[in-house]
Amino acid sequence: MSTTIVLLLVHLHLLLCAHGATAVAATATPPPLPVLPVPSYAQLQWQLSEMALFIHFGPNTFTDSEWGSGHADPAVFAPSALDAGQWARVAAEGGFGRVVLTAKHHDGFCLWPSALTDYSVAASPWRDGAGDVVGELSSAARAEGIGLGLYLSPWDRHEPVYGDTVAYNEHYMGQMTELLTRYGDVEEVWLDGAKGDDTYMDYMFDAWFALIHQLQRRVVIFSDAGPDTRWVGDEAGIAGRTCWSPFNKTVVTIGHIIPEYSQNGDQFGEEWVPAECDVSIRPGWFWHASEKPKSAVTLLDIYYKSVGRNCLLILNVPPNSSGLFSGEDTQVLQEFAKIRQTIFSQNFAANATVTASSVRGGLDNLQFSPSNTLQDSIYSYWAPQEGQTSWEMLFDLGRSTSFNLLQLQEPIQMGQRVIEFHVDVLVGGLWQTILQGTTIGYKRLLQFPVVKARYLKLCVDSARADPLIAFVGVFMDPFSDVHGLDHEKPSHTNGSEAIMLRRGPAAANRSTATM
Repeated sequence: MSTTIVLLLVHLHLLLCAHGATAVAATATPPPLPVLPVPSYAQLQWQLSEMALFIHFGPNTFTDSEWGSGHADPAVFAPSALDAGQWARVAAEGGFGRVVLTAKHHDGFCLWPSALTDYSVAASPWRDGAGDVVGELSSAARAEGIGLGLYLSPWDRHEPVYGDTVAYNEHYMGQMTELLTRYGDVEEVWLDGAKGDDTYMDYMFDAWFALIHQLQRRVVIFSDAGPDTRWVGDEAGIAGRTCWSPFNKTVVTIGHIIPEYSQNGDQFGEEWVPAECDVSIRPGWFWHASEKPKSAVTLLDIYYKSVGRNCLLILNVPPNSSGLFSGEDTQVLQEFAKIRQTIFSQNFAANATVTASSVRGGLDNLQFSPSNTLQDSIYSYWAPQEGQTSWEMLFDLGRSTSFNLLQLQEPIQMGQRVIEFHVDVLVGGLWQTILQGTTIGYKRLLQFPVVKARYLKLCVDSARADPLIAFVGVFMDPFSDVHGLDHEKPSHTNGSEAIMLRRGPAAANRSTATM
C-alpha cells in the first residue's frame, strides 16, 4: 500500500471518528472544567520561568569550606570586585528567570546589615562596613528584568539563642521580615530543614510560611514539603521520568522525605506542589579554586531531566573570592544558552498540518483546534470532544525530516491530566512507535535515536480527564548522545521512553483500531 493511500485512510479515519461533531458552534464553546489541583498565580509564574540561578556566597567562599562553623572572623569577607550586576546579567543572558541568593547560610553570617545580629556585612571591611549584597543584587536583578529569591538558613551556628525555640523563632522571623520588607518584590523564599546534631531546635514552619505569604503576595516558598514547591529529593538536578505536580504534603515533612515520592509526585495528590531540581555547576556549592564546572552538554542533559520532566531547574553558580562569577563558569553558561538556542530555534512542526480524532465543539471549532498546539504557549490548546476513550493527533510535517527530540506541553492551569502516551512515526507505510512515556505536565522533553519521517502521531493512552495538549515541538539535538538512554517500558508508577516497541500497518495499528 502506498504512503499516499495510507495517509488518505488515516485522515479519513480521523474525520469519521469525529462524525456528528462537525457543526460550527453558533456561540463560543466554554472550556472544559479544570482538574484539581491547579497552580496558583505565583506557582504558574514560577513554572513558566523554567530556570533559576542559585548563588552561594559568604565567608565559606573565603575559607574554602562548605559548612561554616559560625566562628569565622567577619574580616574574612572581603571581595575585591563584587559586582551583583555581573551576576544578574549572566543570569538574564543565560535564560534564567530569577536569582536566588544565600542571604544567610548555616554559619549565620548575613549578607545584608541585619539589625538583629552583629555577624553581617556591616562587621566586615567590604565597602567599609556599609555594603549590602542583598540590596545590590535586588537592584541588579530589577535592572535586568529578572526576579529575586532569597535563602535564609533556619540553622544558625553563630546565633546565641539558637536552641531556644521561642527566642530563635522570633529572631528568625525578625530577619525574614527585614528581607521581605526592604528589597521590593521577592519571588521565592528557599528553605531547608538543616539543623545541628548537638542542639534541639523546633522550627515553627507554619508561622514562617504565614508571615512570608503575608509580606510577599506573589512569592513561592520552597522546602522539602512545600507549601508551594517541593524538593525533588536529590542534588543531581534529576526528576523522575514520571513526575506529577499533584502531591500530598502530609506524606513528607521538612527534613524527612521519601525520595521516590518526592521525585514522582502523586497522580492522586490533593495539592499542587511542583518539584524543583537543585544542582551545582561545580562539585561544591561554594566556590573552591580547585574545582571545575560541568560542561555545557552535561547541563543540557540535566535540563532535559529537570525542566524536561515538568520541574524547575535551579542551578548553583558560586561567585569566587573576588565577588565575580569565574570566567570558566560564565563560558559554560554561554555555551549552554547557545546550544539550547541552536536546538530549539528550529521547530520542524512549526508549519505542520495537524488533525485530531475529535475537537471540543466540533472539528471546525478553532477555539480548541489541534493547530493550537503549534503555538508556543500554554494558554491555547487542543481539547477533544467529551466522552472519548482514546485520543490521537496526527502531524504532517510537510516533508520527510530527521529529528531526535520531542517537546510536549499541557496547559497546567487546567490541571495535569495525561497519565500515559506514546508517539508513532510513519516509515515505509508502517507506524513505528518511537517512544512511550508517562506524564507531561508543563513541559516534557523526550529524546530518542534519530528518525526520519514526515508523519508523526501522538496518542494519549490514559488520562485523569479529557487530555489537553498545549504545544508539540519536533527538534534535532546534534549535541547529545542518546544511544545510551535507558528505554524501559513504562508502568503506571514510573514511566520512561521506549524505542521501536511496536510496528503495524498504518491503517490497522492498535491505537487506530481502538480509537
